[in-house]
Amino acid sequence: MASGLTVAVFGAYGHTGRFVVAELRERGFVPIASGRDAEKLKALAASEPGLEIRQASVDDPGSLDAALAGAAAVVNCAGPFATTTAPVIEAALRAGIPYVDVAAEIEANADTFTHFADRARAAGAVIVPAMAFYGGLGDLLVTAAMGDWSSADEAHVAYALNSWHPTPGTRASGAVSRQRRGGRRLVFTNGRLEHRHDAPPTLEWPFPGPTGPRAVIGEFTMADVVTVPSHLSIPEVRTYMTVEAAKDVLAPDTPTPAPSDERGRSEQTFLVDVVVRSGGSERRAVASGRDIYAVTAPLVVEAVDRILTGRTRTTGVASAGEIFDAADFLRALSPHVTLGPGDGPR
Repeated sequence: MASGLTVAVFGAYGHTGRFVVAELRERGFVPIASGRDAEKLKALAASEPGLEIRQASVDDPGSLDAALAGAAAVVNCAGPFATTTAPVIEAALRAGIPYVDVAAEIEANADTFTHFADRARAAGAVIVPAMAFYGGLGDLLVTAAMGDWSSADEAHVAYALNSWHPTPGTRASGAVSRQRRGGRRLVFTNGRLEHRHDAPPTLEWPFPGPTGPRAVIGEFTMADVVTVPSHLSIPEVRTYMTVEAAKDVLAPDTPTPAPSDERGRSEQTFLVDVVVRSGGSERRAVASGRDIYAVTAPLVVEAVDRILTGRTRTTGVASAGEIFDAADFLRALSPHVTLGPGDGPR
């Protein structure tokens, strides 16, 4: 464990950022809280004694450089990521430190691979986008389920959320993505992202017990369609969302998450069911837990720890499944994520 090292958290006062700061402290790191809003930083510091705060803005490269000074890594928790990702990555490259973010914005994640892959590889830098519940966990599960397969025909990532109360950051990021798509939706098919104008299908997904079969929105496209194909030869990647959760996140009056335990987690539960198929064969991996925002914190902090202790497989821009030993990473999440039966992470 790389305990005692300093990690900057940009957007530390946001809903997910607060979980990340707490997890870093619990794991023995020294977080530096950063972000644009000075008052929110001061409020966070008041609730976290001894926490160092550094105000910074993506419009001011000098402030970002000052925020990252002395840090061993930076975690970007500030959405919309279409606005924050590139400036914070640039600051990380100038500082010569790894960059990890929790972006669920499909376009922002695709931009990271497109615009920074060559530079990061040439510099021997580490940039890991979407190291979160969406994009990161699904990619780890798909990679682990693949096992010794070098390719597959299709991958399916089905999300069973009992509810989805979105944070302000989720709403802001969703608005940016919808604007960029101009009313269209995205699917990953034939080895590439495509825009479509029709409505997504509704179907039944056979989740394992005790959840059981549930109605889902098919082609409810999440960040896994960027992370999985970035390193796995799978031309068809589909993601699905339970109908109730999809209605929650799309409704304008759904409240924000309400804390229900001492860690600040909500009552929300999740089950992620992954199926990969090749020829006539099928492999499966399942994970379940509580609160998609809270579980992002152990995901991203475990990633930072592995990067700083050299437990990585590549450099450049890489998704979770490419840069880490997926099955081992998933096992390390056991205090937060329960792995179900499957052919991969057992």
